[in-house]
Parts: sequence; structure tokens; C-alpha cells
Amino acid sequence: MIERNSRVRTLKQNLALAAAGVLALGLGLSACGDDDKADAASGDGGPEKADIRVWLNGADTPDAAREWLKTTFEKDHPGSTLTIEQQEWEGLVEKLTTSLSSDSETPDVVEVGNTQAPTFTSAGAFSDVSDELGDWGGDDLLQGFVEGAQVDGKTYAVPYYAGSKYIFYRKDLFEAAGIAVPTTMDEFVQAAIDLKAANPEPANFSGFWFPGQDWRNGVAFVWNAGGDLAVQDGDEWKGALSSPESVEGLETVQALMEQASGAAKDGNEENPQTPFCNGEVGMLSAPGWVKGLIEDPEAGCPDMVANLGVFALPGSDGEPAPVLLGGSDIAISAKSKNQDLARDVVGLMLSDDYQKLMAAAGLTPAKSSLSSELGSDEFAAATIAAASNAKLTPAAPGWAEVEGSRVLEDLFVDIATGGDVAELAAAADEKITDQLN
Repeated sequence: MIERNSRVRTLKQNLALAAAGVLALGLGLSACGDDDKADAASGDGGPEKADIRVWLNGADTPDAAREWLKTTFEKDHPGSTLTIEQQEWEGLVEKLTTSLSSDSETPDVVEVGNTQAPTFTSAGAFSDVSDELGDWGGDDLLQGFVEGAQVDGKTYAVPYYAGSKYIFYRKDLFEAAGIAVPTTMDEFVQAAIDLKAANPEPANFSGFWFPGQDWRNGVAFVWNAGGDLAVQDGDEWKGALSSPESVEGLETVQALMEQASGAAKDGNEENPQTPFCNGEVGMLSAPGWVKGLIEDPEAGCPDMVANLGVFALPGSDGEPAPVLLGGSDIAISAKSKNQDLARDVVGLMLSDDYQKLMAAAGLTPAKSSLSSELGSDEFAAATIAAASNAKLTPAAPGWAEVEGSRVLEDLFVDIATGGDVAELAAAADEKITDQLN
């Protein structure tokens, strides 16, 4: 997440407190190999008939997929019902922390952001689904998502969908300024600067819209330069933003924020369609589903829609840059009394029929073999290209605390306001290292 346009399946404010709560509550089993507890939590598979509760978040899952899931499950399981309960991303982790620890209140199947999964898998909140992976797609599943939900070689959540970011741009403004679609990172940075210079009105016009808190787009420039957010060192993790490579990427971020962006220095990336439709943006980086928000008749920007183009953010080598791959996992509550039926639900959600409905809504499907279902137009091509080199946040069990502490938002705001990049990165690394260990 995503609110569809503001997430790319990363954590929300106050996550540090919630993550600590997950571990403190002791959710009923150890994901790190306590098999006796796991068996007790899962029971004997549960009854043959039951009322199954599925938590889906925000508006990302299209109505057609929801209806198909309910109808198909209830047809395949006479006497059982399936109820989809929509949750909001804001406050989700806190709500999951409470519900997943309750024998009576837990849902059976839950959607979680892909960066939330390590916290809950490490706490033992989800059932081991390793034996089902082959039937659900095996190597065809998005492997980065699978790996991010594994502990000690066992898998506790599976990919639901992904959404890598690409660049939306105004074709008319490019043409007026004589700017070609960039094919390298250097060309992209120069195009962003030139585009702002060519459009002095409105005063807050952005050649590349880059609000100060937006580390989720900013990390692409760090990765492109060969840096990282954090790296594993033996049994511990440490912040890596102060490495020479990371600093180089952050200096590119600062150049874009200072010379190409008119976005608020302390703003966030929510609702990018609003400044775009207000004529304040030449380029922005966002997940593919933002196209629907821009094209929504209620957005009121037909001129922008008529001139809307897309391309994958280019890297320094001319290949797509490594952008953040956001998205969601699905998992079965370890405390669900309906383990077998819940597994059947997850199997349906990973079926080709269901995943094709997700792809039709612009969401990158959980199976690599279905990427062609996104279509063949320039938007689909950009989605596929952007996903080809996309990366995930570090798979550290404590990563949720880093995001929840907002250390990254604070870092990028300080960079946007002209701070010394190397000094700021070193200070951020100290905080990140402390939070991860």
C-alpha cells in the first residue's frame, strides 16, 4: 500500500509500537521451530463446515475477485460460508496484533503488507504452509515475497499481489520542452530538472514530484547507486545508508528534491493524482493502479489523461532501475480453528482464475507466468519492466520497527531541506542498527 495509491504495501505510522506488541503478546506458537505448539495451534485441521472470515485491506482487491472467491468457495464447500471483512491499512498492525492473539476473535485468512509479514512470522502468528507451496504455484510464485515470509526454512505467508512503481508523465509537456523519454538515470535527472525550468507556473510545479517524506521512491536511487537500507552482518543487521554508494544515491535524491520538485519538503506521497490533475506535475513515480485514479472522471483532469504516458524508471546502466516492489501477502492465522478450509481459501486466491481478475485491475499477479494478463499496452509494458528489477525492503525481523519509527521519513525530510547527506545518513544508520538488533 496501498489506500491504494499511498502504500506499496509498506507499514503505517505507529508500527513500532504495534510490532513490539506482536512480540510481547506471544501469539501462541514459535515460528522458529516449536512444532508441538504449532500442532496445538493448528489442531486437527478443523471441521468440514464452518463460517470462514477473510480480512482484505483497503480497496485494492476488485469487487469481481471478491465475488468470485465467495461464490466459488461456497459452491465447493456446501454448508460453509465465506465472509470478507474489509480492513483499513491505517492501524492494521495494531488490529492484527490483538485479533491474531485471540482464539475467539481471530480471522481465518488475512492480508498483510509484504513488509509486515516478517514481524508476524517471527512472532508465530501464522500457520506453516510449506507443504502447500507446490500446489499453490511453487517456483512460479513471486520468490521475493515467499522468501520474506520464511523462518528457519519454513514458509508462513504467500504472495497475494505486487505493485512496482513506474513513471507517469505528461507527453504534452515533454514535447513542449523538447525532452525525450529518458533511457538512463542521468538523462532522467536532467529531464526532471529541465522540465521544472520549462514550467515556471505554477510556482510549485514539479518536473519530478518528490515530497520530502517519500523514502519509498527515494530508495530506488540508493539501490541504483549500489547502496542499501540495511544489510545483514553475521547474526545481526546494520544500517547501510552511510556507505559511499548509498550516499551517492541520496545525493541524487537531494538534487531532485531541490532542483526538480515543487512538492512540500515535509509532505508524503499520498494521493499523487491530486497534484497531477491540478497541472502541478510533469513526472511522478507511483504504482500502476494510480492510472485508474487519474482516469477517474471524478478526478476532473481529462487534459492530463489525454496526454498521459508511462515508462520504467531507467537505471544508470540503461536497464530498469531497482524500484521498491510493494504488495501484499496472504496468511492463515495460527489460531484459526478452520485450518483445512482456510488452506482451501488461500488455494483459490492463488488460482489462475482469481489472479487473472487481480491482473485485470492493474495488480501484478502473484504468479510470474500470469504477468501477460496485465495486457500489452504501454502501461502493461512499464509495469512488467519495472517489476523485472524491483527489490524488497530488508527481510529483517525487526524491519517493522524501523518503518514504524519514521526514521526514514525524517531522514528524507532533512535531505529535502538541504541537510548534509553524509552526516544525516550516518545518524540514521545508528538508529536503524539499534532498532534491528
